[in-house]
Amino acid sequence: METVNITINGVAVAAPKGSTILEAARLANIEIPTLCFLKEINEIGACRMCVVEVKGARSLVAACVYPINEGMEVWTNTPKVLDSRKKTLQLILSNHDKKCLSCVRSGHCELQQMCRELGVDDENFYEGENIEYEVDYSAAHMLRDNNKCVLCRRCVAVCEKTQGIGVIGANERGYKTNIASAFEMGLGETACVCCGQCIAVCPTGALQEKDYIDDVLAAIADPDKFVVVQTAPAVRAALGEAFGYPIGTNVEGKMVAALRKIGFDKVFDTDFAADLTIMEEANELLERIQNGGKLPLITSCSPGWIKYCEHYHPDMLDNLSSCKSPQQMFGAMLKTYYAEKNNIDPKKIVSVSIMPCTAKKFEIGRENQAAAGLPDLDYSLTTRELARMIERLGINFIGLPEEKFDEPLGISTGAAVIFGATGGVMEAALRTAVWKLTGETSDSPIEFKEVRGTEGIKEATYEVAGLKVKVAVASGLKNANEVLTKIKNGEADYQFVEIMACPGGCVNGGGQPQVSGSVRNFTDVRGLRAKALYDQDAAMPVRKSHENEAVKKLYEEYLGQPGSHKAHETLHTTYVKRSIH
Repeated sequence: METVNITINGVAVAAPKGSTILEAARLANIEIPTLCFLKEINEIGACRMCVVEVKGARSLVAACVYPINEGMEVWTNTPKVLDSRKKTLQLILSNHDKKCLSCVRSGHCELQQMCRELGVDDENFYEGENIEYEVDYSAAHMLRDNNKCVLCRRCVAVCEKTQGIGVIGANERGYKTNIASAFEMGLGETACVCCGQCIAVCPTGALQEKDYIDDVLAAIADPDKFVVVQTAPAVRAALGEAFGYPIGTNVEGKMVAALRKIGFDKVFDTDFAADLTIMEEANELLERIQNGGKLPLITSCSPGWIKYCEHYHPDMLDNLSSCKSPQQMFGAMLKTYYAEKNNIDPKKIVSVSIMPCTAKKFEIGRENQAAAGLPDLDYSLTTRELARMIERLGINFIGLPEEKFDEPLGISTGAAVIFGATGGVMEAALRTAVWKLTGETSDSPIEFKEVRGTEGIKEATYEVAGLKVKVAVASGLKNANEVLTKIKNGEADYQFVEIMACPGGCVNGGGQPQVSGSVRNFTDVRGLRAKALYDQDAAMPVRKSHENEAVKKLYEEYLGQPGSHKAHETLHTTYVKRSIH
């Protein structure tokens, strides 16, 4: 690798050719603040927080976009640089809602942190006229408050470049510039898919999920309600970050203990329903392959992906698996099978999920999601909401003992836990599909590593019992569009496709703990969280969904067999064509 030699603050640094000053400084363990910069997503040098001095340059330069060259001399902490950064922050604050104490991001806001680090002690230094914006509550999953927006355009970039949607952008010019949808439409009126990736990258509290903590706590306090919680696999790989644990720490045991302390009557695992999903989906795949059904079969676990398909590729709805997502399957089984078995009135059950996903908030309101004549799910909370709930109730998360999920809806396999990573659903389905085709048990393949990894698109071909199965995995909706376009153009002949709305899968969901740009730009957050799930899978005694004894019992006692009439009534759904505004 060709390197370039420069000096930063008098220290010699060798960095790969083509690096920016920001990247070179990182190699020398020198931190340069950034606000707008997101590597390979939003590299526009707009905020000017990363300015540095370069010998020979006529003015300060933006380190995030300025390339290094041989012999360059750079200073990152001179009085001129520090003064410029401070003034930039003061100017941002001149048009910023400074109700920090009540802001959801207080304590972990990137703007707040920079102000503290750079000694901004007068937030009204450049006080002047402010534009007051109405908060947009129109979307099912989130709210937008432009009074807290710093115009970094991270949200715009991730929506357009990563997801390929572009329902938000910069409106007006100059002082009146604001981030909004076309024609000032509410976000809920657009073809937004509710993925929440805009929230994940927002440095302030301008974007946040709709919070239902108070509603859930009220239900728990009601003696007439039986309140049950389920937790998605990706939550355990990220929740710990909210309490100071390193990225990728699996805190399943402490999470379960915390949920019990909160007061839930039962603490179950969405992984149970993930195993159930595989039983239905693998059956559906083989039926389509063997009986000439619509191919490729495309997974239906990600509600953001489903909504995207309904808006942007309605001609492919027949390709979607009719299976409900694991969240919804769990809710359906809770209010039917579990309620009947335990003689509980379904009307008294409050079904709550903890999800890494904001689109789940939209999903619970979809049609055909009421197996018991009641909504399968009542509330869906994000990982962030759970962390705030734990803090609000004064629970010492770090000091909690590790506890286990309740049975039987807390019993799961390794196949289920990897649902949280891109390629996980595919691998879990393949484990069971191979068994269905060959009848093998101990010798059946367990790991299908070709579909692992955080790449946006992965392909593989497997031959099982003389049957060739070509598969594809896509995460991030721009990548999904690329795969779908290949299918439509006849350039690919896949039999099975997994699509997740969020890049890297659920571990990088829009409801996960937010990671600052300074960490996100130089850390493989997705990979670290995914590793926690694969490590758990490898350590589990049962790693195939069809070997889940609780799921077997469910079929024996209630559903009959995968794909049965009863299964279709409770575990399957339909889709609708949606317009693009």
